Amino acid sequence: MQNITTKFLKLNVVIMTLALLTSCATSMTPMQVNNTLPTLTKSKFISQAQAEEAVKSNGCKYLVKGRNYTAPIGLTTKDDLRNGAKGIDEWVKLDGGNAYVLNNYKWVTVDHNGSTQLHIEFDTMLCE
Repeated sequence: MQNITTKFLKLNVVIMTLALLTSCATSMTPMQVNNTLPTLTKSKFISQAQAEEAVKSNGCKYLVKGRNYTAPIGLTTKDDLRNGAKGIDEWVKLDGGNAYVLNNYKWVTVDHNGSTQLHIEFDTMLCE
């Protein structure tokens, strides 16, 4: 009986430690987002400066500006970003495009436990 109790206590410690570690990281730095998001999307990531140049040279055109997407909450910030990337890809496809420009993002606290949810603002584009 004591062996079962010890295992139960150890399991609880592990679970609580994991919960604490995942709840501490509630956002990413801009550099982390800009380095990670393009690896998670199928659509082409274009910086704001690149987008303006591409439009001027007729290489791209904006399809929808200022699209907002609230990603489903993940267990980690990378999961949040992965969920956001999926939403971006779906909107780009629905808009008939193949690229996007990230305009803004933020993690918003959604409950009294400190859980956060990723909100993304982006433009969809069609590029050659």
